[in-house]
Amino acid sequence: MQSRREIMRAFAAGVGLTAMPAAVLAEAPLLDPTPACDIAGAPTPTATTGPYFRPGSPERADVTEGRPGGTPLLIGGRTLDRNCRPIAGALVDLWQADDAGRYDTSGTYLRGHQYADDDGRWAFATIVPAPYRFRSMHIHFRVQRPGGPVLTTQLFFPGDPSQDRDPQFDPLLLLTPIRSGATRAGHFDFVLA
Repeated sequence: MQSRREIMRAFAAGVGLTAMPAAVLAEAPLLDPTPACDIAGAPTPTATTGPYFRPGSPERADVTEGRPGGTPLLIGGRTLDRNCRPIAGALVDLWQADDAGRYDTSGTYLRGHQYADDDGRWAFATIVPAPYRFRSMHIHFRVQRPGGPVLTTQLFFPGDPSQDRDPQFDPLLLLTPIRSGATRAGHFDFVLA
């Protein structure tokens, strides 16, 4: 497993993670901040928590627990206020299904949280989740500025044909893909009220 600092450094610089070849990550361009905070100061849309949220996730950046399988995914971005200023210390909590569409309901696989750094940056090493039943590929998040309200939302994957049957899909919550292939990477900035 990689440390939070290693994952954030790899995400920002596009260089080596053990599970994600340096040559693949090196192709990733750095993106401008997601423009959502420029749209009339609108915060990130909310979405349902779903039945699988459990409090008490471990603080970590690599939620794979070193298990093999699935398409590696490096996901990251920033926590911003409505004026596009970084929110340091914001809690970013993630939980998701695995590559077969199952949630770990007894352990901590594909669950974790961390606190945004001084520039509002956060990043997780995970895997691409599978769609299941009526749901498209998605990752759940709870994001909270220090002392502020909790934003509960979900992020979705561009090009997923199962979005047509997902009543919770919101195109405003699409990840910005950095790259696809054996290792994928995506970017999203959470804008908090």
